[in-house]
Amino acid sequence: LECMQWVGMSPDKERVEETTAATQCTEEEGTPVAGQTIAETVTTKSSRSDVKPVRSYAESGAEETREPIAIIGMAGKYPGSKDMNEYWENLKAGKDCIGEIPQERWTLEGFFQSNKQEAVADGKSYSKWGGFIEGFSEFDPLFFNIAPREALSMDPQERLFIEACWEAMEDAGYTREQLAVQHNSRVGVFAGITKTGYELYGPELWKMGAKIFPQISFSSVANRISYLFNLQGPSMPVDTMCSSSLTAIHEACEHLYRGECELAMAGGVNLYLHPLSYVGLCANQMLSIDGQCKSFGKGGNGFVPGEGVGVVLLKPLSKAIADGDPIHALIRGTSINHGGKTNGYTVPNPTAQGELIRSALERAGVHARTISYIEAHGTGTELGDPIEVTGLTQAFRKDTADKGFCAMGSVKSNIGHLEAAAGIAGIGKIVLQMKNRTLVPSLHAQELNPNIPFEQTPFVVQQELEKWKRPVVELGGETREYPRMAGISSFGAGGANAHVIIEEYVPEEKAPIRVTAHNPLIIVLSAKSEDRLKQQVERLLSVIGKGEVTESNLADAAYTLQVGREAMEERLAVIAESMPALVEKLEGFLEGHDGISELYRGQVKRNKEALSALIEDEDMEKTIAAWIGKRKYAKIVDLWVKGLTMDWSMLYGDVKPQRMSLPAYPFAKERYWITDIKTKQASIESTKSVQPTNIFIDQKASTVAANISQMNGKESDDPNSEAIPSYIQNIQSHISTSVKMKKMPDISYLAAEYERIPSTMVDNQAYSEQDGATRGTNRMRRLTDEGNE
Repeated sequence: LECMQWVGMSPDKERVEETTAATQCTEEEGTPVAGQTIAETVTTKSSRSDVKPVRSYAESGAEETREPIAIIGMAGKYPGSKDMNEYWENLKAGKDCIGEIPQERWTLEGFFQSNKQEAVADGKSYSKWGGFIEGFSEFDPLFFNIAPREALSMDPQERLFIEACWEAMEDAGYTREQLAVQHNSRVGVFAGITKTGYELYGPELWKMGAKIFPQISFSSVANRISYLFNLQGPSMPVDTMCSSSLTAIHEACEHLYRGECELAMAGGVNLYLHPLSYVGLCANQMLSIDGQCKSFGKGGNGFVPGEGVGVVLLKPLSKAIADGDPIHALIRGTSINHGGKTNGYTVPNPTAQGELIRSALERAGVHARTISYIEAHGTGTELGDPIEVTGLTQAFRKDTADKGFCAMGSVKSNIGHLEAAAGIAGIGKIVLQMKNRTLVPSLHAQELNPNIPFEQTPFVVQQELEKWKRPVVELGGETREYPRMAGISSFGAGGANAHVIIEEYVPEEKAPIRVTAHNPLIIVLSAKSEDRLKQQVERLLSVIGKGEVTESNLADAAYTLQVGREAMEERLAVIAESMPALVEKLEGFLEGHDGISELYRGQVKRNKEALSALIEDEDMEKTIAAWIGKRKYAKIVDLWVKGLTMDWSMLYGDVKPQRMSLPAYPFAKERYWITDIKTKQASIESTKSVQPTNIFIDQKASTVAANISQMNGKESDDPNSEAIPSYIQNIQSHISTSVKMKKMPDISYLAAEYERIPSTMVDNQAYSEQDGATRGTNRMRRLTDEGNE
């Protein structure tokens, strides 16, 4: 009742509708009523011929539902973690990954005001906290044949999404060639993104003479993936604010069901690149005042901004099984809707949220009593959290009156609210919990929100690290163990909602392929450069040391590296008859030992001419087949490290090893941020880089002119100059400490012209030069305008 009043909906009307709906469901579906047990309810249901007990699709086939979608690849980078393994370790440890805004983003001086009312009135931020990822500006452009100059203009969000998509593809054991050949390039890309800000640095850079155009195009985030990977399925950005990545996954699943693509990459990315993002959120009083996202906890006062990127590679389950793909988990059902009109634009609607979750359950063919975990939206707001629990309870009550059987948590308490990437971060958490059969604690909720009567709901906030047991439930007169299943919600600030039902996947056990002296394994690794190759070796040794690669799946690992990685310039191959022998040889390589038995090292370019005659020989394939038959593997790998293209599937008969999840490519960590831009106009005596502006672009020409006059030793005639915040008044002096100027030119026109510049503006000269820059041998990572002309 309180939630209905909060959102401006008629309590009487809602009670009438709810009573009518409940009566109808009780008559038609046996929905539990007061005093009726779950067993009695399901017995009533089972008397109808059209209602069947819910079972795992993997076990039964569930004819009444659509086929589940398999998650065959997964990648992510979140606060405090550079990959999914570190993400899991942080979740398991209950780590709070929130910290103060890094100095490299912008300074707190003149930006942060601890008093909330004064901050809002002065156009400042009362929050100085966030969940920030390390290396937000790092990128490996030459890996993707992108000119460094172009990379500098690209929004870091787009760059992060590119690398995450590559990592997800490799996690599934695929290459671009395989996607083209096996799936005819029919792969969709669905990118959730909502944040802007990088483009706001443009005017200050142009004042300094930099020919760099920081820009963000949401379409480009998806379209560039399709271009770089040669994918010809649907390619679209999704911006539904905080529900963007879950909505992207919903769209990906729908396109797969319609046959518009055979696989789909879906996910989201979110970075806070400009202080204006914080000030805008503070103006709407959305942010926490103490740097904690208290999801479902007492004293919740807003969310903490968070950053991250995550991608999943999706394929229909039957096809994934047939293709021997690694399967992390199953998407059983998805649903999206909008809350309609409530008491305010950003006020959520519990009825719409309940209908959303109900729709997802029904599409999945899943009984709510079998759901054992909910990854909630849980932004830690006084209004939003109670409304969310109300909607969830309404959805579950149509199946069961049971209480306290479903764990609930929110990863926002660990890493903050990732907005467009919030949903994919939650999916990553769910999948990791399923694979490790463990529930991790939700933070800052030791004292629960007193406005939420949890004892009257199906939900219990997960407070401790705990084994996730499969639920044992009586349905249809049958008591049985059900697979681990979870729901995840994302609710956009504008009312766009999304919910996804996920189920664990338990593969059939297969006898491992034994590695022996008679049946040795061949490990192949390659990279763009020698240092990247060494990191490949280090990463492989790391997962062996952690027990992720063992004697039982060593053949799977070798097969994955053979068929699921692109062969690059620098190559290494090892023939080994056991795990200890493999480790010894790889460690010897890293230590620089020579003469290691059956370890082969080569470079493609160095041997290109010598190998060309063999490659063109029409009998070469027959020769390789003969070597395989005689187990002369040394001849094969010796040619492969020199550049021979090898069909590794020839090593195996009808029974092939399985692809498995292994560390992805170690991209070069080249930094591309505005502090690395050097300008030509500056009359540089000692070269220094432009610092990131820690202000908001003031679009009034008079403001800019006033600052220029001050730099040129003139008094400002602007009567409003005193009203301008200090962080705006200090813009020119802040930049001048980075680049020595003889005299600041009159660039007041830029403030007005900025409004007329398209967000997709590009430097045509820079684009015409990029091919040469990419092909050149002396590729500069740190660019000056002179160096690119």
